Amino acid sequence: MISQSSMVDVVAKYDRPSIAVLGSHSALEIMDGAKDEGFRTIAYCQRGRHLPYQRFSRIADDIIILDKFSDMAAKEHQQHMRTEESIVVPHRSLAVYLGYDILENDFALPIFGNRRLFRAEERGEERGQYFMLKSAGLRLPRIYEKPQDIDGPCIVKVQEKSRKLERAFFIVSSPSDYTVKSQKMIDLGIIDNAGLELASIEELAIGTYMNFNYFASPIKDQVDFMGIERRLQTNIMDFNALPASQQSQIDVELQNIEVGHTPASARESLLNTILDMGDRFVEAARRDHAPGIIGPFSLQSVITKDLEMVVYDVSLRVPGNPILATTTPYTKYQYGETFGVGRRIAMEIRWAAEQDRLADIIT
Repeated sequence: MISQSSMVDVVAKYDRPSIAVLGSHSALEIMDGAKDEGFRTIAYCQRGRHLPYQRFSRIADDIIILDKFSDMAAKEHQQHMRTEESIVVPHRSLAVYLGYDILENDFALPIFGNRRLFRAEERGEERGQYFMLKSAGLRLPRIYEKPQDIDGPCIVKVQEKSRKLERAFFIVSSPSDYTVKSQKMIDLGIIDNAGLELASIEELAIGTYMNFNYFASPIKDQVDFMGIERRLQTNIMDFNALPASQQSQIDVELQNIEVGHTPASARESLLNTILDMGDRFVEAARRDHAPGIIGPFSLQSVITKDLEMVVYDVSLRVPGNPILATTTPYTKYQYGETFGVGRRIAMEIRWAAEQDRLADIIT
């Protein structure tokens, strides 16, 4: 296990920190925010997926081309990042491609945030997101322990067979429906039996989907509300836009594959509840997963017809929603200007460096 004290020793030697990212997921947003705050940036890109980081040349000072993403953890690259006085900003791709074990035990670089929380995103973890939501007293969907318990509309969430970054979803209404649809997903090669064994079965909450994005700041000792976005998903969104008469004539396997984001806002009378949700989640995380949440997190929620907030997923790192950088009104309300999660991270690192408090924002 990488110790907190060893990472504090590393950043204690930093004179001018740089920002390092894996070139995937939300790296562009992270680097853009870092450049706005005057930081040097380094992107570690996989060959064949490096073009955006070269094309948007303002934001990457140094691009390291890797044969595969996991090579970022190689000793020579770790040494290079230490030489560059790098702080690594994590996102979902970093956790997936390097893996939890590597990040917790072998990746000896200061990581912005709490590296011990990466695993908590997984629903199967004993103290994972289900545990965290319950500890915070937030409403989450009913969880079905086994398919035989299904007694109404449910959503099954299972890791895809070939794309480990993505989760496959399918909706069922009974045990027999589960059996038929899960086997069809296996036959199509989308999932496998091993993934299905670890799948979660949740109540299908009906309402308006909104992702509430926050930032837990040790430097300011507050929780910022960053804004709201919604996911654009294929192929279910375009299918749902068809008239029912056409839907009934089409036999197509529906998937929720995220391909983009669109901005949203909440009516003002809902903000008290939304802000309270973030505060309670941060307080519970600090109590149960010391030092708690550092930096961005997201409570992906459904607002029901009774205006109840049901949190169906949690992101405990950069949630990957660059649309906030130009559309959110909420940072303008608090800071006088509109910006996204990437810049808010860079602001926190800059303030920490200026106050000699980098130890408070890294693990």
